[in-house]
Amino acid sequence: MNDQLRSLIPAPVMSTTDQVFDAMYRAIIKLDLPPGTKVSEADISKQLGVSRQPVRDAFFRLSEKGFLLIRPQRATLITKISEKGVRDAHFVREALEAACVIEATKRATSTDLAELEQLIEDQQRAVDTRDREKFHDLDETFHKTICEIAGHGHVWALIREKKAQMDRVRFLTLSSDSQLAKDEHVRLFDAIRSRDTALAEKMLRSHVSRILTVLPRIRVEHAQYFEDLE
Repeated sequence: MNDQLRSLIPAPVMSTTDQVFDAMYRAIIKLDLPPGTKVSEADISKQLGVSRQPVRDAFFRLSEKGFLLIRPQRATLITKISEKGVRDAHFVREALEAACVIEATKRATSTDLAELEQLIEDQQRAVDTRDREKFHDLDETFHKTICEIAGHGHVWALIREKKAQMDRVRFLTLSSDSQLAKDEHVRLFDAIRSRDTALAEKMLRSHVSRILTVLPRIRVEHAQYFEDLE
């Protein structure tokens, strides 16, 4: 599309439901609303200054992601973390991102590489200041950017949809593992920059799979956040 025409397209505006959903999604991921917390449409509506309908719609979307347990005539709860859900989400994420990183390694321009490098520098600042939330957001942007460089930006929406059950565990790991995650990003970036598709895929799979290695430890340290094992 001509750049002049593109500039005429209005920026998308988030609906009230989207805003409520996004606010609650972030609060759940970052454990401001920890597993087991009771929530109500009335309370959320009052806190966010919106009507009940967009809250009701956001609750439904969050329940579809497995974050809310809506029970008729009973309190709505933030669900506990499902270990099976984490493992299933990892399987999908690894497969999709591995395919994207191979393409990104082939296609990355100097501008793309500069963008990734800047994100890594920003991540280090977040590590140094112990800003876990900032690091989490930069981590997301780093992986999303790889998908966009691959020419498959739409894939990130699929990954984000499927990996929701992973995200609370990922956030819990950042209190101790942010530096390690950043260092893994550096190694992944180096592989992309050197056009080594095999190494880039290996680094990506190792990086994304680390959650399975730390999952038992996180489960022990935060047992109250997890569903009982079947």
